[in-house]
Amino acid sequence: MNTITHIDDRRWALVAARQPADFLYGVVTMRVYCRPGCPSPPPLRRNVRVFGTTEEAEAAGFRACRRCDPKRERERLGAAIVSDACAFIAAEETIPSLERLAQRSGYSRFHFLRMFRDHTGLTPRSYAEGVRARRLVASLAEGARVADAVAGAGYGSESRVYEATGRLLGMTPGRARRGGAGETIRTAFADTTFGRLLVGATDTGVCFIGFAEPDDALMGDLRHRFPRAVIADGDDRLAESLRSILAFIAEPAQALSLPLDLRGTAFQLRVWQALTRIPLGETRTYAEVAGMIGAPKAVRAVARSCAANPVSLAVPCHRVVGSSGDLTGYRWGVPRKRALLERERAAAGGSAKG
Repeated sequence: MNTITHIDDRRWALVAARQPADFLYGVVTMRVYCRPGCPSPPPLRRNVRVFGTTEEAEAAGFRACRRCDPKRERERLGAAIVSDACAFIAAEETIPSLERLAQRSGYSRFHFLRMFRDHTGLTPRSYAEGVRARRLVASLAEGARVADAVAGAGYGSESRVYEATGRLLGMTPGRARRGGAGETIRTAFADTTFGRLLVGATDTGVCFIGFAEPDDALMGDLRHRFPRAVIADGDDRLAESLRSILAFIAEPAQALSLPLDLRGTAFQLRVWQALTRIPLGETRTYAEVAGMIGAPKAVRAVARSCAANPVSLAVPCHRVVGSSGDLTGYRWGVPRKRALLERERAAAGGSAKG
């Protein structure tokens, strides 16, 4: 057993501020152990003991707190129930009612709704709307007629889709269906300290920035996003954007500002726009970004939107970190994410947040 008798200043500050961290603490007067971040009132410091694992805490005679669930048993059960509900929603042609979903789960409507929101950041109906929107986009991308794609996705009529175009798709069904048809995307490759770089741009602006992969893989990603577009060599306008990107990678003295052509769902566009407001040299957690867009529970949806970002660097998803400040997964590799942040913090004079 490796019990710390007296909690140090750093750990106590985390407990007192209810900040998540990678240790457990027990309260001797209650014989309960918790995770930092527990919503229970902070204990007196003299009553706190620190443990590295749940086994250590229980061997010392402490039981798991029912509020913060340090063994994550309720969390795992909730995740399984919500996963089952999501699969059920995806398999249904119409949107199932909250009552029906709750009955399947064995919980009350209120408890199921809270659990679903906690795990997805969305209500069941919002999640179902997202499923239908993804079906619609996939069908349109395969070349289906708009009327057929709308019916196949489970919408009652085309008018409902067009009325809610911005909320559902972030673009018109016709544009989603075209998949870049009739458009020309100018491209340019370059070598950087992070490996090969590919930039693609339409007449509107930069639509793709990828790096750290072989040329074929980068071009394959671009073609997957715009399957019907004509891919051509870059022009003078793209050369200017490419120079700006290379200069930013070499020395990020200021925020990267480029004309952009962003295409995604309305929610994704909200997230990407929020990312551009994170100052150079600073970071935000996924939860903070969710708060920035007015959807504080949509943490997982924010993470998925960050992963889908088509223009890395210009939309700085590398400035988003885990709740504890850890550098979570990054499409182009965590070492590159760390290097980018270190360069930006240095350029900002070491005033970075997080």
